Amino acid sequence: MTDQTPPPPPPPAAPNGSYGVPVGGYQAPAGGYQVPVGYQVPAYQTPQADLPRSRALGAISLILALVAAIVVPVVGGVFAYQIGALLPTTEIDVTSSFNDDLAMLSPARMQVLWAEITFWTGTVLGVLALVLGIMSVAKRQGRGAGITAIVLAALGPVLFVIAITLMLGIGAAVGAASL
Repeated sequence: MTDQTPPPPPPPAAPNGSYGVPVGGYQAPAGGYQVPVGYQVPAYQTPQADLPRSRALGAISLILALVAAIVVPVVGGVFAYQIGALLPTTEIDVTSSFNDDLAMLSPARMQVLWAEITFWTGTVLGVLALVLGIMSVAKRQGRGAGITAIVLAALGPVLFVIAITLMLGIGAAVGAASL
């Protein structure tokens, strides 16, 4: 006895009114792309590899964030030290009024001006670094540098306040000791 399986049944006929495929298959459009004879089209095609994108956007955002988070607090700290050394410590009092507080900065007005310019420069650079960092992450152009720029741009104001506070106190202590 030979074990032979019966051939599979023929496919069912298409219902009346349905769209049928021509016997020879579909014809290629006139003037269109034609597959060469003997070439078999694969069932699926792998996606083409994307060209590597430029990482310049992430690098620019990282450089701006480094300037805003490191250079600007250092420069602001130098000006804060000078302000603290120039301020008259005898006028610092708890009972002073608001008008007296601003007049107290008069001996160090140039340093206060440069500290304010430094603050606003750091603010503009930090916001620009934050925006460019977000763009580089979204466009996948230097993602690592963009993420680092976002973190540094967010930490920049905190580092600026810490540097100003420490250096103003050190400058005030040096100014009081020199009297």
